[in-house]
Amino acid sequence: MSADHAALVALLRERSVRFGDFVLASGAHSSYYIDCRLTTMSAHGQILIGQLGLAAMRAAGWRPRSVGGLTMGADPVSYAIAAASANEAVPIDAFSVRKETKLHGTGRLIEGNFAAGDAVVVIEDVITSGGSALAAVAAVRAAGATVLGVLAVVDRDAGGRQKIEAEGLSVIALISARELGLA
Repeated sequence: MSADHAALVALLRERSVRFGDFVLASGAHSSYYIDCRLTTMSAHGQILIGQLGLAAMRAAGWRPRSVGGLTMGADPVSYAIAAASANEAVPIDAFSVRKETKLHGTGRLIEGNFAAGDAVVVIEDVITSGGSALAAVAAVRAAGATVLGVLAVVDRDAGGRQKIEAEGLSVIALISARELGLA
């Protein structure tokens, strides 16, 4: 485990893991909740996630034009990776997928640096059921993008990864629930 990886695990444990009785976005009940935004929206979290996310994509051989996923969980992760790539020969931009098409202005479902034909990586903060990531995948594919894979900050080890992989997509998770001491 690298020092940055260990630092991200510690930051997630400190800021994002809560215990109690929670209903997750998937509808499932859980004795713990990972509010990843408390980490992904922190200064230190932004730096760690940007560097680790970019390194993980490079190690997988992914060379996306842009990264993004469903707003709001994916947004800070996407922006962190984009910022971390700023000094590369070909920087990576970011986009956001709305939950519903915008009814005014440009009427877009996908905002930011995205165009049909782009190779993209779909971003997720926490994978539980895989539903949010698959919704983002469907939206960007319908808009003409090629999805290289899905990158998440945390995999809850709750079957979501397998559901995404069953759709023929590779999944990278920076941290697992096991590493957070939750599984």
